[in-house]
Amino acid sequence: MPFSLATWNINSVRLREGLVCKLMQQEAPDVLCLQECKSPVDKIPLEGFRALGYTHMVARGQKGYNGVAILSKRPLEDMGDMDFAGLGHARHVAARLENGVVIHNFYVPAGGDKPDREVNEKFGQKLDYLTEMRDWFRTERFGKSIMVGDLNIAPREDDVWDHKKLLKVVSHTPVEVAQLAETQEAGGWVDVTRSDIPEGQLYSWWSYRARDWDEADKGRRLDHIWATADIAGAGHGSRVLRAARGWEQPSDHAPVFAEFDL
Repeated sequence: MPFSLATWNINSVRLREGLVCKLMQQEAPDVLCLQECKSPVDKIPLEGFRALGYTHMVARGQKGYNGVAILSKRPLEDMGDMDFAGLGHARHVAARLENGVVIHNFYVPAGGDKPDREVNEKFGQKLDYLTEMRDWFRTERFGKSIMVGDLNIAPREDDVWDHKKLLKVVSHTPVEVAQLAETQEAGGWVDVTRSDIPEGQLYSWWSYRARDWDEADKGRRLDHIWATADIAGAGHGSRVLRAARGWEQPSDHAPVFAEFDL
């Protein structure tokens, strides 16, 4: 059952309902995973999504913050969620497709502005969240699974616009990169995007602060698609829809895509 998948930090699904519909119409991924929905589940605007064929959803939400949703043209079975670091946030949800593939949708904490847990509680929460993710992956021993989401870390030197300048900037600090590598290794995850696009600068996020984000191009690859080794070889067609960052009232993230021949 070949299928296409996209992950997108939408930064308010209600505010940007039209952009979600535009993506569904123009790109039509079979599965669309959203993060930072900023909505209770019962307030997610499903009517328009259903009209475009996305009749299945598994989601976790909360008012005004966080929130993750998996929208699909194909049936989904709710596989639960995890509250890492005891934050009480809607940051993870899992669903299983009819072919047995389990999709995990994550929104890892951003971590605040200062990369020092002694003065910045949010940075400590981010590291603790990743630690518990890693330990869970070790315990569960995942197979036939895909993990997507805004992981809020750009791990490689070519995942940021300037490696040296961002070494002390949250999302690309050595401690975060090392923590993410441990988390990836613990689950046996393969970075599908970089398997398909192994070389060159690649970004999925551009700050709202830039006057002209496209010309400045000071991006980071914060959004990821991983798969367990048993199915990673079936992944292909990876791409970032950079154009979506330039849509009217856009999210600061662009959607990331992959296809799986399973």
